[in-house]
Amino acid sequence: MTTGTLALIILAVILAQVAIVVLLGLYRRRRQYRNLDKGTHGTENISKTNTPSRSSTEAASSDLIWEGFKEFIVQRREVEDGNNTVCSFYLVPADGKPLAPFRPGQFLTFKLQVEDRRTNKLKSVVRCYSLSDAPRSDYYRISIKRIPAPTDQPDVPAGVSSSFFHDHVREGSRLLVKAPSGHFHLMEEEPLPIVLIAGGIGITPMLSILNTALETETNREIWLYYGVRNGGEHIMKQHLQTLAKTHDNFHLHVCYSAANEDDVEGVDYQHNSRVTIALLRTTLKLMHYQFYVCGSKPLMESMVPGLEDWGVDSDDIYYESFGSATLIKHEKAASTTTQPVTVTFSRSGKSILWDPAAISLLEFAEANDIEVESGCRAGSCGSCQTAVKAGEVDYNQEPDTDVMQGHCLLCISTPKSDLTLDA
Repeated sequence: MTTGTLALIILAVILAQVAIVVLLGLYRRRRQYRNLDKGTHGTENISKTNTPSRSSTEAASSDLIWEGFKEFIVQRREVEDGNNTVCSFYLVPADGKPLAPFRPGQFLTFKLQVEDRRTNKLKSVVRCYSLSDAPRSDYYRISIKRIPAPTDQPDVPAGVSSSFFHDHVREGSRLLVKAPSGHFHLMEEEPLPIVLIAGGIGITPMLSILNTALETETNREIWLYYGVRNGGEHIMKQHLQTLAKTHDNFHLHVCYSAANEDDVEGVDYQHNSRVTIALLRTTLKLMHYQFYVCGSKPLMESMVPGLEDWGVDSDDIYYESFGSATLIKHEKAASTTTQPVTVTFSRSGKSILWDPAAISLLEFAEANDIEVESGCRAGSCGSCQTAVKAGEVDYNQEPDTDVMQGHCLLCISTPKSDLTLDA
């Protein structure tokens, strides 16, 4: 080998090393720019306060979000289960303006005029219902289950708002609706595999998440564990089966806890059981997931702590809890005062000794025949927001809606001291 040839080889090696260094630098810089472009997005549970940054699309469409209640028209309605107890309502804005965007999993808040069974007069009630489809340009969809009177408590009335929707809301009906909101939604900025866990009507926000993820993120692995008693309660059965057949990255696990004689395991459903942590452990691969949970109180109380006991980071668990399914994830700190506390409802003219057994000021007010407007009962809709005239409150969890200064949400708070409320 001549000296010239050796020099050329050495020069080639040096140039190759320089090229590698340059390429590595460009790759790192490109990753930095990507990260800057995506922005920094915090994770959250429904009970946490850190809120994800809005996407550029949402920011550009912020002018479509309206204040207060706006009139919508019911375009159509559609039964979604074999028992005819779940109905979807398709809503379009009465003013014909474009729809405000929402994040899959969020809800709509409704103000309804329903007949008071005691007085036979109309009264306003506020209720929240999850959006049950991916964001569309031409409609919002909600899916509502009729809540009957308990069979063992004949004196307890059927669900007021669900009965109103099923019995009185028809095509062409007009409803007052607040803009989409809620801190439970798909974390699109963190494309980890998704595990959706739903029980009964808790499938509704999961449908929004599922439809969106399969339509926009075709490679993202998704598992759905859906529990109902039998085929009669199986909501949107055909739709879910079609998605499972047409998307290799969607893994459907339907559980029937009390299957009917004509329900066929392996065809209508996959597991003759409830949704349990044990089922997840035997069917999920060992990897990092995002978990989304929505369902009845027993499901919530078993799955959320169960996932944490399994070793899932709490920042990877997102859950929806409304009404009777409300889950207070973290125990409230013990009160620092040992003195009796009096709660005064100024407009009602009542001063009542606080009952430490009461879960919230809302429950306490209702137990003492003080009417307070309420909706979600989980700190999300803001319907029970009440002015605090004197005293302070403790929150069982962080509110998911903005609370005006000098006000509190009765559904998730308790008195910290003697308290006077404008109620």
